[in-house]
Amino acid sequence: MTESLENKIKDRSAVIGVMALGYVGLPLIRAFWEAGYPVVGFDIDPQKIDMLHRGENYLKHFGDDFVAEMARSDRFDVTDDFTRLGHPDVLLVCVPTPLGRHQEPDLSFVRKAAEDISQQLRPGQLVVLESTTFPGTTREVMLPPLAAANGLSVGGDFFLAYSPEREDPGRKDASTQTIPKLVGGVDDPSGDLATLLYQQAVQQVIRVSNAEVAEAAKILENVYRAVNIALVNEMKVILDKMGIDVWEVIDAAATKPFGFQAFYPGPGLGGHCIPIDPFYLTWKAREVGEPTRFIELAGRVNHDMPGYVVQQTMLALNEQGKAVHGARVLVLGLAYKPNVDDVRESPSFELIEQLEGLGALVDYHDPHVPQMHPMRHYPGLDKASIELDDAALSGYDCVLIATHHEAYDWAYIGRHARLIVDTRGVMRRVGPVDAVVRQA
Repeated sequence: MTESLENKIKDRSAVIGVMALGYVGLPLIRAFWEAGYPVVGFDIDPQKIDMLHRGENYLKHFGDDFVAEMARSDRFDVTDDFTRLGHPDVLLVCVPTPLGRHQEPDLSFVRKAAEDISQQLRPGQLVVLESTTFPGTTREVMLPPLAAANGLSVGGDFFLAYSPEREDPGRKDASTQTIPKLVGGVDDPSGDLATLLYQQAVQQVIRVSNAEVAEAAKILENVYRAVNIALVNEMKVILDKMGIDVWEVIDAAATKPFGFQAFYPGPGLGGHCIPIDPFYLTWKAREVGEPTRFIELAGRVNHDMPGYVVQQTMLALNEQGKAVHGARVLVLGLAYKPNVDDVRESPSFELIEQLEGLGALVDYHDPHVPQMHPMRHYPGLDKASIELDDAALSGYDCVLIATHHEAYDWAYIGRHARLIVDTRGVMRRVGPVDAVVRQA
């Protein structure tokens, strides 16, 4: 089986299947299509399938041609029929790994993917999990249902590996093809084949000893970011009490050419990885009897930032003689990061909910997110982006900058808003403005 699949990968006749066509799966299927492979995407959302068949892209930051070019090709197909999972030679699993209501790992999508694959698994297939998760998931969660399928053996009849996604939506200087790829198999034959596969579509592939190392490396990458963001968030709160500009402090520290990497404060953590991954490690650490005090402390600091921003907004309004109850507040930016339409875990939702809970009348504007869509943790929030013009800006008691999209003209906003609460440090680079500005 190994030699047969190896030959298919080398001559690019292997059919590459990708499960879940979101921020990870869609660019991944594009990368293998560009490498010359026939590809087939699987997703439970029939609306996505219909759009892809029409050549329409629902992830706008990739551009219109990102999907249209593939849709015109006879090497591209998408489906919501999971009985076809036995057709591809390779299955790359990119399903979500969210948190449950008590901050525990929710592996239901991974388990469902493993069960769906097990029902169609055939000899000669390679399965690779890409979803971010705790060390041991590939071997402990994915492998058992696959190994029970038709008496097939891993490393001989089928192959299983882990290769963490490293997507960064909106980044212009890196892509799926250029970001180095980690690969670890549950055994050597699986690791060999997965490494060979990714080498055909990605410029640099790093083989590690096993799946657990690859899983732990992904967790470490995001815990590192979460901890350092927590550090600057805590510094922001401390320095604000001292009357010191944290943004200037960071810029000054960043002039050191070694030993310092700049991280920046904000209104809270967003995206699928940084707010979630530390809890996966914390949960797994408890299983082996080890506390994660440092990581949990960082999580608490980051979790508290929306509340801090709301407090600063209340103080800013109070200084203008306005109570938060009944105040009209405009939140600029719903996406969790600049220049994308990705709202996963965005702190803007928490800001809006907390402000409305205090009686404020809250609207939002985001050039990339014209309409809120249902969010699991915020089912009651359903708003459309307002039109941003002179009258709108001047009509709000406070403009709260949550996301620093490049599309915003900060000087224009500063001329027409009455009060600005700036969580991103953008107004300090604008110069004198008519609005009262408070850093938060």
